[in-house]
Amino acid sequence: MAAPREQAQGAQSQRLEGREARRDVASPTQKDRMNRVPESHIQGSHRGRGWEAWAGRGWGWEVPRGGDSTCSAGLPPPTAYKEKMKELSVLSLICSCFYPQPHPNTVYQYGDMEVKQLDKRASGQSFEVILKSPSDLSPESPVLSSPPKRKDTSLEELQKRLEAAEERRKTQEAQVLKQLAERREHEREVLHKALEENNNFSRLAEEKLNYKMELSKEIREAHLAALRERLREKELHAAEVRRNKEQREEMSG
Repeated sequence: MAAPREQAQGAQSQRLEGREARRDVASPTQKDRMNRVPESHIQGSHRGRGWEAWAGRGWGWEVPRGGDSTCSAGLPPPTAYKEKMKELSVLSLICSCFYPQPHPNTVYQYGDMEVKQLDKRASGQSFEVILKSPSDLSPESPVLSSPPKRKDTSLEELQKRLEAAEERRKTQEAQVLKQLAERREHEREVLHKALEENNNFSRLAEEKLNYKMELSKEIREAHLAALRERLREKELHAAEVRRNKEQREEMSG
């Protein structure tokens, strides 16, 4: 059982050694292509440390950290640059998007103010505002004039102002008193109208009550007169009956 396992491990180690040997025996053009990097590509959009570290690890060339873009193998010809651009992966294009070239600054003039547009970033955009010094202002620019001096007021003017203020105060007091008088007059009118309406209502109620009382009195008197008439008729009938009875007794006696 141990012999086949040792044979399999030996065959696997031989395959690995053969693969490493084939990797070492690479064509010179392929090695040059791997060790070259375009200077314009380094000086352009891929200056960051992350790109340098990624480039050194992934493609087999070395980029100096001090800012020098000279490669160990020298500058490549245009054909090598084209071949190298063909070999770039999608990751290199993404890195070029993350490190764009700075746009030239734009300067705008607004009178005595200069606005300088800084680099655009993903978070927003910044501006630099530069104000000119007073010496740079042109003589044609309007000069701020000092405020006019106030004239000294005399005693007569003060007296006139006081009199005018007193007149205004009196006018306001008269207006207030007039408004109060009008309000009181209105209140009196309202009270008088309410009293008049109350009196009218009382008078009408009294008249109606008197009419009802007179009517009931007349009805009662008429009823009493009818009763008296009936009593009188009864008395006459009773007297006539007594007289007839007395006459019959006399005739029979």
